[in-house]
Parts: sequence; C-alpha cells; structure tokens
Amino acid sequence: MELILDILFIYVVIYSVYFFALAIRNLNDKPFKIEKRYSQYDVKNNLAVVIYARNNKITLENLIKELKMQDYPINNFSVFAILDNCTDGSEQLFEKENFIHLINIKDVGTVGKDQAVSMLIERLSKDDTIDSYIFIDADRSIPANFLTTVNSALIHHNALSGETLILTDNLGFVDKIKAAYQKYHMNFMRKARSLFGLAASADSGVFVIKKALVDKIGSVDFKDVNSELKYSLLLSKVKSPCTYNPNIQTYADTANYEFKKPRLSARLNLFKNCFSQIWKKNFVFAEHTISLLNPNIWLVLIIYAVIMKHSYRYYFFVDFKIVLLSFLLLVAGFGISLINSKLKFKEIALLSLYPIYSVCHILKNLPPVRILKNKIKNREELSSDTEKMIIDAFVVNNSGRELPCKLEFISESGLAVVKFIYKKRKFITGRHLRMIDALEEIKQKLYDYGFVLKICFCCKYFTSDNDGSTNMLKGFCSSDYPSPSIKSDRPTLVWNSCTDFEPVKIEDVIEEQVQKV
Repeated sequence: MELILDILFIYVVIYSVYFFALAIRNLNDKPFKIEKRYSQYDVKNNLAVVIYARNNKITLENLIKELKMQDYPINNFSVFAILDNCTDGSEQLFEKENFIHLINIKDVGTVGKDQAVSMLIERLSKDDTIDSYIFIDADRSIPANFLTTVNSALIHHNALSGETLILTDNLGFVDKIKAAYQKYHMNFMRKARSLFGLAASADSGVFVIKKALVDKIGSVDFKDVNSELKYSLLLSKVKSPCTYNPNIQTYADTANYEFKKPRLSARLNLFKNCFSQIWKKNFVFAEHTISLLNPNIWLVLIIYAVIMKHSYRYYFFVDFKIVLLSFLLLVAGFGISLINSKLKFKEIALLSLYPIYSVCHILKNLPPVRILKNKIKNREELSSDTEKMIIDAFVVNNSGRELPCKLEFISESGLAVVKFIYKKRKFITGRHLRMIDALEEIKQKLYDYGFVLKICFCCKYFTSDNDGSTNMLKGFCSSDYPSPSIKSDRPTLVWNSCTDFEPVKIEDVIEEQVQKV
C-alpha cells in the first residue's frame, strides 16, 4: 500500500509541476502576436481548401462567400466542396459557380467524412501545384484573413490545428459548461503546449497539413475523435507533429457543432501500444504519448486528499509540508492559467461546474450503466468493434521450399494487428497505428528466422499506392508476368502473390518515411 501511495504522489507531483509550467508559459504568447502582425509573407503557398458538407446548405453558402472575400491572392488557392449525400439542395449553390470544384456523392448513401476526404485526396495526389491542404467543415465561418494566417503558420510547421470559437447564445446549460471548458482548454492547455513546442491533437473541423506530408504518410484519418488522436500520434512519430495555432480561427455553427473528446479507453490503448516506441530519440512523440495519461481533475484531487491525510497521520517518504506545497503549486497553476484564458466571469463560473459534469459523464458511460440503458431501449450491446480477415499465403525458407501459412488481419478499436499462423504455431504483432506497420513487423520477424512471406508486399515489383486510406493496403505491380504486352503497372493488394515473386531487400518503412520528412 505504501508503494502505491509513493507512485501516486510522484505521478501527481509531476503533473502539478507540468501544469504550473504551462500556466507560466501561457502568460507570454508574444510569438503568436508577432506572427499575426507580420503574416503578409511574400511566399504564398498554393492552398487546396477542402470543405466537407452534409446538409449544411445555409452555412456552406456563407462559407463560400467568406472564401471569396479572403485577402489572399485568388490564384494561390482553390476550393473543393464535398457534398456527402446532401438532400437539402446544396448542389444548387454550384449550378453557375466556377469558383468551386464540386464532388457530389449521391445514390450510394452517406459515406462519411473519412472516406469522402480520402477519395478526394487520392484524386489530388498527382496534382503537383498544391502545396498544402486545408480541411474545414461546412458549418464553420472564417475571418477575411483566414488563408493569410494559415499561410503564415505554414512557414514553420507541417501540420496545424486551430481555435474553434463557439457562439453560446443558443446552447443549453450543459453545452455551455462544455463550451467554457473547451475555450479554457484551447486558450490555456493547447496554446501553452504549442508555446513549448509540444504536439496537439488534430481536429478535422479545421486542419491544415502540407501535401508532401500527406503523400508520404499516405492518408488522413478523420473517422472519429479517437482516430484523429491516433493520426496525431502518427504525425508526431514521423517528426511532423500537429501544432495548435490560436491565430487560425473559425466560428462554429452551434446548431450542428458536436463537442468531442477522446474516450479514456482509447487513450489508454494508444498509450499501451505506443509506449514501447518512445525510446527512439523522438522527444515530441515520447511526450505526446505520455501526455495521454493526463488525469481527470477529480482523480488528482482524490489522490491529493488521500496522500495528505496519510502523510499527516503516518510516516510517508516525504514530509506533509512538501505534499501540501505540491498541492498549492497545482492550485496556483490553475489560478495563473485563468489570466490569459480569455474567459469571462460567467464562463469561469461555468468552468467550475465542469468537474460535476465530468463525474456525471463518467457514471453515464460505465459499462453496467450502458448495458442497462441499452436494455431499457431494447438495443443490444455490441460485444466488440473488432474486424478480421484471413488470407492463405506461403512462406519461403532458405532452400526455396514453400510452406503454406495463413495471415489474419485484425482491426481492433482502431488499431491494427496481424497474426501469422503456420500449423499450430502463431505469432501476433503488437498493436500498430496502421495495418501496413503491423505487416512490416511480421515481415521483419520472419526474415530474422530465414523466411520470406510470398506476398506482393515483400516482392521487389510491388510499389505502395498512397490511396488516401490509413492502412495503405493497395499498390501496383511492375512485373511483366503473365502479360508482357501490358506496359503499365497493374493494381494489386499487399497480400496477393504470383509465380513471378522475387523478394525485396528488407528495409524499415517507417524509418524511410522519417528520413524523408
């Protein structure tokens, strides 16, 4: 018991010092003010503004008008509007509109933001005139200097997220509490981390990224807030972390705005699977991974209460005064953090109610409560969000003998795992952010034992296709077998194979990407 209390105290002390340091750093946001003042750089990036719309006709029309009034040269940006199965007549806005490139998805149902954006990226991947993408939801409104501000921020960063300003007049009481917390979190936590050069989570509502980086990684991942967090970690891993910039501002339509926060289980899963990779001389990725353990305020208060009571009555490895001092440091940090958080007095009062909301939210999402709610609503609780696919394959040993095996591709809670099966022997990879990385682990492991997987992914004629998907399972075959008359590369999948297979030299794909970035 004593050891557990020691560990918990060290944990909250580190967090208290970290919180206090952020609070002090946030008092001086001069770098952002200077950047905003001198944002008219001579170098103008060619920007591709990608708008995702799902029945947002009114706000979409307003956003298009705002884009036309930008103080950025019109020859240096293009606008692409994705209408995802819109039924509100949004396409009528573009009948005589040459300013917008329209991608109208209909008659196939709603495909979702992630797939729709991936389809467009695949289409634009060969356009060498584009320097950077700006992804923005159709329910946003932007100031006249939005593109100029983005261009300025791109001088020093490869990926950026911005500040979302929410008009709270039409929000309910609970949503006003969440809006106050989000404003505090952006103007303090995210801004202070950015001032320290630390990574931020991507927000698909407004997200900026250089095209060269997308081409190298092969995708964006906008499926949900958990996948956005996973994608942010991938950016940190390749040393191009997403950076928060408060100068990049958008206003959200409160009628459709959804407050999003990654689930605790998703954060813990990501931490568990990324922890083994934080020792590779990449401080930003290591810190980003560790930051997934940021505690809830109630957890911190409970730990401090227990430790102060214990250290006051019984022996503890530090004196009670030190415990009290560390707690007061946390309290002082919170007070200082409010100074530059741009919160009004009413918003501070709402922020003080956020811990109560968080407790209610935690209780509401406990598994027994969720199961009970689903039973009341006559809905079945989904037992798992796991998807599996089994492929028959071969491995080749040093003597050239082919041995039949199986590969099982598993997607579990947004993370990728590959299982290699030979007779009764099995090897399971760790959980990876992308399926191609899990397959790379299998390939390396078999190579260490003198075996080569006889699939396209391990063949020298295979070239990966950056098709906009996260897992990058598609590619091209440059072999002239079995039809020498076909000169162009043929599409294939990573698990396919043929008799013209020739193993490629084993290399570390991730390290190659890191070096390129």
